[in-house]
Amino acid sequence: MGVFQGNDLKKISGGRRHRFKKPRKYEFGSYPTETKLSSTDVRSSERVYGGNTKVRLKYVAYANILNPKTGQFTKARITGIIETPANREYARRGIIVKGTIIQTEIGKAKIVSRPSQDGIVNAILIEEASK
Repeated sequence: MGVFQGNDLKKISGGRRHRFKKPRKYEFGSYPTETKLSSTDVRSSERVYGGNTKVRLKYVAYANILNPKTGQFTKARITGIIETPANREYARRGIIVKGTIIQTEIGKAKIVSRPSQDGIVNAILIEEASK
């Protein structure tokens, strides 16, 4: 089901506006894919504007984590969600977006990819502040 992204016929003054054309298919979007923490990775592929395909990540269990000191990538299991700056409710609901701080097997990491748009979770290891 699409979500209409065109003019929604609202007027600030409260007056009525009449539609001069029907909604076109290219004006439709889609509902957001809320990537959730799970025990397995689940992806879906869908056709988008221009005939291109977009891989969406529905459920995620693993992340590719970059260690900035060594420059090495490691695939690690995500054990929990610590904080989501975009929306505090996302952390409680288990939704992963760009900027989310996650807890993994090798430590805390910040997500730098867009899982619902890219179909993969890339993250950078966060250095713990030594006391």
